[in-house]
Amino acid sequence: MSDKDLFAQLAHVTTATLTTVLLKKGLRNVWMRGPKPLRAEQKRLVGRAFTLRFVPAREDLATPESWASPRSTRGAIEDMPPAVMVVVDAMGVRDAGIFGDILCARMVKRGVGALITDGVVRDLAGVLGTGLPVWCSGAAAPPSVAGLTFVNWQEPIGCGGVAIFPDDVIVADADGAVVIPKALAEAVAAASVEQEKLESWIMGEVEKGTKLPGLYPPDAATKARYEAETKRT
Repeated sequence: MSDKDLFAQLAHVTTATLTTVLLKKGLRNVWMRGPKPLRAEQKRLVGRAFTLRFVPAREDLATPESWASPRSTRGAIEDMPPAVMVVVDAMGVRDAGIFGDILCARMVKRGVGALITDGVVRDLAGVLGTGLPVWCSGAAAPPSVAGLTFVNWQEPIGCGGVAIFPDDVIVADADGAVVIPKALAEAVAAASVEQEKLESWIMGEVEKGTKLPGLYPPDAATKARYEAETKRT
């Protein structure tokens, strides 16, 4: 399946549904703790993970001069393909902003899909002004080097307590951000679309006044009725 078709399926699936489907497949730790949409009206987005990693600040490395190094956030941004979901391991640090308005503006120019981090941004008004979709833990005035050292990009990271590998599939919406392991993406998408279809039917039954026992979760009789009714539509 192409990414276009895969992402089109997942664009209609909530992160809540995804966590349920992934739980059924044995994956419990897929929802990143911390990242929330910076804009309340932010629509759901889907894409491949492009990872960045910070470690605790070390005074000889975390300096303003480090921003000019080839191995810097600036270098990472210039390596970002269009439409990726940039996922940044900021170790949950909330008193040092990893990106400000200029870096976010450059990401927009490169066609980046979104920024997701368990850390925070700075220059909040400017970041919002760039239009870049952002999921983060808030805002702080100090720069990244006040609390973090940037070390690399496109390697396995931990963001919000969740393992993220480059090219995993990321879905982010009003409830936060969820990772789908690359190898499971197609199967999870198919199961999630069916789960959404079932839950939509169940909601219709609830609105009709149907009692929950046997309906949610559906028992064998309910499943049979669902399958019979949906086949007719």
